[in-house]
Amino acid sequence: MDVDAYSLAHRRSWERLDHLAKQRKLSGQEADELIVLYRRTSQQLARLQSHSPDPQLIAGLSAVLTRARGRVLGTGTGVWAEIGHFLTHSFPVALYRSWRWWAATAALFVAVSTWLAIWIQGSGNARELFGIPTDNDDLTAPGGQFETYYTEHPNDAFAAQVWTNNAWVAAIALFTGVLILPVLYLLFMNALNVGITAALMAEAGRLDSFFGFILPHGTLELTAVFVAGGAGIKLGWTLIDPGRLSRLEAVARQGRATATIALGLVGVLFVSGLLEGFVTPSGLPVAVRIAIGFTAEALFLYYVFGVGGAAAREEDGDLADLASFDSGALYVNAIDSGTSHVRHGKSRETAAVASQTTPSTR
Repeated sequence: MDVDAYSLAHRRSWERLDHLAKQRKLSGQEADELIVLYRRTSQQLARLQSHSPDPQLIAGLSAVLTRARGRVLGTGTGVWAEIGHFLTHSFPVALYRSWRWWAATAALFVAVSTWLAIWIQGSGNARELFGIPTDNDDLTAPGGQFETYYTEHPNDAFAAQVWTNNAWVAAIALFTGVLILPVLYLLFMNALNVGITAALMAEAGRLDSFFGFILPHGTLELTAVFVAGGAGIKLGWTLIDPGRLSRLEAVARQGRATATIALGLVGVLFVSGLLEGFVTPSGLPVAVRIAIGFTAEALFLYYVFGVGGAAAREEDGDLADLASFDSGALYVNAIDSGTSHVRHGKSRETAAVASQTTPSTR
């Protein structure tokens, strides 16, 4: 990495951060700019520290960040800014970067539950294996247990119960994923329950009722379970194959992403609980209830691939810029002379930047 070129390219933003940190009063726009620059400079400092850091430059940036940190904490907007950053960046990016894992989990889950539903119908061996009784009218008949499950409790109490139960299931899937087998067992048992219920409702000629009650909330709810399972398995696979990082560093990094997903899924499952508690058992036409569920699912997918994808590409662009510095050749504009030149290796610019960002001891 050409540290001189990197520091020169970001010198203006570091000086701007230091200027804002020293101001007594900040406007709302300046406070937001301070928080953005603080977060960005923190990331840049971490990168510099991992690429043969220059002690003077590191010390200077650390001093600037220390002043900025005090100012950020004193603005009174830090907490809300962090919440906003989590909702618009951290959580959707974590979802986006793991989408292949949970999409594969979803595909496998649907395939297994569909196969089980087809196999169980009319199969005595399957019924014997899973202990399914011959008479299931109490479950599948109109007004039976399958339908009354959604209506036998008050809506708000049922929504809260569903939310806490699903959040617990998602947490288990996420954090037992490091062992892989427990989360696979959990997903299989859920697929088995769905498959058995679908098979019995199909035998009773009531698949329309099955989908009418499952789809309004189940699309988003199951997607959250797939996300939890996929992210959990990814955490476990990171332990097996850490890539270029050490096993400890790779698991720690993926563990932070997993914790981010766990926290964000609480909100997703809250929405799913509201749908299951108030929309699924409502008197709305089946088509309307299903449309509401599909709309919630579409909004979630847009959140992942629209918001999360854009934020992830922005991060990747920043890393691509860093890679261009690593190549050892970068065209930059000299701040003082206004001329363009190509920089290779070390030069006196590092010391110049460090001297401007390090507080004077005179």
